[in-house]
Amino acid sequence: MLEQYKLIMPKTVYAGLNSINNVGEIVEDVKKVAIFTYENVYETGLINPIIDILVEKDIPFIVFKDLPVEPTYMQAQDVVERFNSSEADFIIAVGGGSVIDVAKLVSVLNTDKYTVKDLLETPSKAKKTIRTLMIPTTAGTGAEATPNAIVTVPEKSLKIGIVSNEMIADYVILDAEMIRNLPSSIAASTGIDALAHALECYTSKKANPFSDLYSLSAFELTIKNIESACDGNMDAKSNMLLASFYAGIAITASGTTGVHALSYPLGGKYHIPHGISNAIMLMPVMRFNEPSIRPLLVSAYNRLWPFGNIEKDEEKSAWILDRIEKIIQNLNIPQSLTSFGVSRDDVDELVRGGMEVKRLLVNNMREITAADARSMYLQVL
Repeated sequence: MLEQYKLIMPKTVYAGLNSINNVGEIVEDVKKVAIFTYENVYETGLINPIIDILVEKDIPFIVFKDLPVEPTYMQAQDVVERFNSSEADFIIAVGGGSVIDVAKLVSVLNTDKYTVKDLLETPSKAKKTIRTLMIPTTAGTGAEATPNAIVTVPEKSLKIGIVSNEMIADYVILDAEMIRNLPSSIAASTGIDALAHALECYTSKKANPFSDLYSLSAFELTIKNIESACDGNMDAKSNMLLASFYAGIAITASGTTGVHALSYPLGGKYHIPHGISNAIMLMPVMRFNEPSIRPLLVSAYNRLWPFGNIEKDEEKSAWILDRIEKIIQNLNIPQSLTSFGVSRDDVDELVRGGMEVKRLLVNNMREITAADARSMYLQVL
């Protein structure tokens, strides 16, 4: 465990049903708002309560409703340039991880001194110039809590994370009304993303008391609520929003590991949705890690099921991994790369891409070699 560690969080977080109503208090001193969202979120009317508040307060606004899903760095730069012509001084991001990540990038790019591409190479250049409010419409990415923005780099067939504390949100709203009608398939894949965040941060080499506090809470909330949330239970949906947020905080304090490292090439070249690619790689990586993380999995078992009847450590560890695998199966999340057009001929390139994500591989409790990565990719073909 690290000898020194830190915790970085959004300044103000509102949570609970109808907490969207706090937008009015947040924008009191704002001159013009830019709302970032997806076309489908706009069509559902989810941003209407925000617009009503802005109209009531006579605050001008502009809606960017065509934000790209899993954007390239060039697409993100295009949004930056359009925003910089809007004269807005506040961003409200309403959507999933991609919308929130682009909003984070825009918040530090209201300048002509550097671009998104520059931040890929030197993220320390980032300086926040625009305040942000993040309102997630999925419960999984935790993007509203993190200093990370993920963009695709087509020339490398890889997703790369830009990390800067300057991108931490100023405000966050966690309102389960925003995910009431989320399709169960999306609730499932994004929920498994939150579970991966929690488990990876808990078992990371950089784990510490701060990250453990949030990662274990997120893990417990996810294990106990994800299936009910996908079935429409609103209490479970509220708990999944908290789980996603907590896991995002854990990322800022610790960091993800081999699951995310090996999933990035799957999104970068094959455009497999991030939550699904993590779900596919979660079990191979965690079963590979098990000998090195067994005491941690035992502690997780003891916390979640203090009155369980399993006594042997290896059986408690196996039970945790089996339970996760069963959840993935119950949620009908794809578990084979073949269904996404990946073949054995592609494995060499996947291995090369995955092994480039050293920022995350160094966090993995057990060293992953190229041969190990190859074996794990082959397991899911």
